[in-house]
Amino acid sequence: MTLDRDTGEPDWDTPLSLTLTPGLLIHALMSTAGAVHTGWSSCIDETLVLTNQVAMDDQAGHYVRLVEQEFVEDDRPDMVWHDWTLEVRIGSVLTTGHWQFPATSHPSEWDWNAREAERAFERACVLIGRRVRRGIRVEEPILDDMPRARRH
Repeated sequence: MTLDRDTGEPDWDTPLSLTLTPGLLIHALMSTAGAVHTGWSSCIDETLVLTNQVAMDDQAGHYVRLVEQEFVEDDRPDMVWHDWTLEVRIGSVLTTGHWQFPATSHPSEWDWNAREAERAFERACVLIGRRVRRGIRVEEPILDDMPRARRH
């Protein structure tokens, strides 16, 4: 530990270490996810990715990633699933949480899942010393989803 001679306080660049396990990450970050798992490699199919946010720890190779994707199950080709996946790679271990639901679900379902996954991503970025700022996204209306005008 490096001490500042004038104040006796630790230097801001003093390395800190914690003992984290995949179970602790899942408990702290992914408790609202519908599915969680660990692995050595990513379960994300890059051809299905709609959005991809990555925060890297360049020195150690750790990263936090939030991916939005859509996929079809092999046994139910008529069912399209929408999925937000949070990946946290620390060392060689990948801890993953999925917030997923049918793509035809009500917009409130979309909002809730997106918000939960984004909050988990925001919190996970702290592990690698990154801060997340929110943005605004404009969505174009889909004519089938718009309510019809009615007169009383």
